Amino acid sequence: MSATTRRPTADLLFGVAYYPEYHQSDRTAKDLDLMAAAGINVIRVGESVWSTWEPRDAEFDLEWLAPVLDGAHERGIRVILGTPTYAVPPWLQTAHPEIAAERRTGERIPWGARQEVDYTHPVFRFHAERVIRRIIERHAEHPAVIGYQVDNEPGLELLHNQGVFEGFVASLREQYGDVDTLNREWGLTYWSHRLGDWTELWRPDGNTFPQYDLAWRRYQAQVTTDFIAWQAEIVREYATDDQFVTTCLQYPRRALDDRSVFEALDVASGNPYYGMQDQLDASKDLEALNYWTTSGVAGLFRQADRMYSSRQQRYLVTETNAQAIDASENNFPPYPGQLRQAAFALISRGAEMIEYWHWHSLPYGAETYWGGVLPHSLEPGRIYREVSEIGRDLAALGARLDGYVPDADAVVLWSNPSRYALQFMPPLARDGKPDDESYERIFDAFYRGVLDAGGQARIMHVEQALALGAAELARRYPVLIAAAVYITSDADITLLRDYAAAGGHLLLGPRTAYADELARARIAVAPPGLADAAGVRYEEFSNLQHDITVTTDHGASDGSAHARLWVDGLIPTDADILATYAHPRFSAFAAVTTHVHGAGRITVVGTVPDRELARTVAAEAIPTHTPAVRIPAGSSVTMSSGTAGAHRYAFLFNWGQDRQQVGLATDAEDAIGGVVVAAGTTIDLAPWGTRILRFAAEGEAR
Repeated sequence: MSATTRRPTADLLFGVAYYPEYHQSDRTAKDLDLMAAAGINVIRVGESVWSTWEPRDAEFDLEWLAPVLDGAHERGIRVILGTPTYAVPPWLQTAHPEIAAERRTGERIPWGARQEVDYTHPVFRFHAERVIRRIIERHAEHPAVIGYQVDNEPGLELLHNQGVFEGFVASLREQYGDVDTLNREWGLTYWSHRLGDWTELWRPDGNTFPQYDLAWRRYQAQVTTDFIAWQAEIVREYATDDQFVTTCLQYPRRALDDRSVFEALDVASGNPYYGMQDQLDASKDLEALNYWTTSGVAGLFRQADRMYSSRQQRYLVTETNAQAIDASENNFPPYPGQLRQAAFALISRGAEMIEYWHWHSLPYGAETYWGGVLPHSLEPGRIYREVSEIGRDLAALGARLDGYVPDADAVVLWSNPSRYALQFMPPLARDGKPDDESYERIFDAFYRGVLDAGGQARIMHVEQALALGAAELARRYPVLIAAAVYITSDADITLLRDYAAAGGHLLLGPRTAYADELARARIAVAPPGLADAAGVRYEEFSNLQHDITVTTDHGASDGSAHARLWVDGLIPTDADILATYAHPRFSAFAAVTTHVHGAGRITVVGTVPDRELARTVAAEAIPTHTPAVRIPAGSSVTMSSGTAGAHRYAFLFNWGQDRQQVGLATDAEDAIGGVVVAAGTTIDLAPWGTRILRFAAEGEAR
């Protein structure tokens, strides 16, 4: 069964992950009363405690959750019920040690954490299916249950188990047919790796072939997708027609393709954790973090747009910061106002649920210092009060944002295969070592440029852009950014070229189109398939040990724009030069070029731009608007907007310690308070302040 159109309710969902089973005494009624008073209208339960659902093999306790569901329903709180398959009980681990996952061939992951299991193993699947069926059958018809989360943050490990490897080999046989074809396509003549039989394929542990690794990573992602789809099919046997099925993703997981995972589900969900306190100060040029938490304002927005990208639809935030988030030595709770900022930042980019991890701080376990809405005392404090204020705001908004679509001035293409490939062979270095986040570092530089130019970005998977088609893509989106789109098919390259010919402005960055679908460097003039259309080529490229000042096409530079990390030696053949390098060698090359192609244009950036260069390039590409809100240059204020029904909503954020003011050029309404704000009014934003305005949709709020 494929995904349906089942959606959560029209109003905004606001809640917490709730674990009454973790309390040392029963306080469910008190907790639910506090939640209801704070405006919390949804909780997520049950996904972490298989050993509570099934204390011993085939002995089930299915009633412990009933009082929670009943109490939630009595208070108008809805429930998302989780399947507990990511945390295997000790009795199963002890009875069947063969289900342990292997990080390397023969090297089992030690028990004692979570997600240590090979979820392809038939013994695990038997027990997992049994507990899923018992839980869902018991509680599916409870009126509080609106949906299900299957598993939790899947794709943590690349599984090296024998059964997984055998499945990988079988997938290669199906794709290539025989080893002679595999030898030719992977270039296995190199270093005498030619295979005579499928049994000779080596294990992934010592592999050095990028073609092998890309196939291995794609297979691992498919294993995760198949596992989640398998669970979803079981749950749908019991789910009612108005209940949805999702999973929650930690997007940087290595064995994961978010687009394919959510194809079998009803709604995308994710867990965007982000750096707080000064990490959200817009005046600071922070080093990007890309693992389970991000840094900077742009990092927060990128997480939001990534979640939207999975289905090109609104999504659920199943976990995000409540207090300090991380290990015991990283205690950085939010400054007052930052929780509200983050909640509305996510909503402004398509979130239809904000759910905190978690309700109460735990007195034990690995996450003792991952703070909840309630501190360890379990007494409501500042965080609870701020959450309550957000709850009141969301209740005032009600269903006004039903059908909300975030605005987009530019599409930034995302490529999971390129991310896999550039993790195996990183083009960039960090502290003299291969930079495992090369893909994100290039992507983020261009994404942040759009935001710094006052624009808004829509992240789109290459496959989604291909399905939309070049003409429609150009009609909807005036700018398309393809940076680090390293793995490309011929059809992908044709899409990029045809997009510009159809009237779009294509902006190319480093490594785009350099390799084909198998991670083979293309035997073509670079950028492959695009050199003629772009009016520029390159033969050589270089890493940079130091930033280089970039000079604009006007022949002057204030030294504020720089090339970082990488140089493609761009040689214009018919393109105009927009920027060059102030460097004794690299000044021979163009840094940025542009060229008319068909009804559109192709701009090529031959480096990883720093913040100023990225902003300048994006600002020149993005169409100008007559804004309804005038934000002073250099301000710590940003705006995110979108439409819902007959209105456009503008979300204003002051990401800084100082009070800010912006001007209003068009009549608006305070979206929460309902007060009319007249054109010409100066809007005051407190430190870490947020304001939501509503305009007529035909008016410009961008």
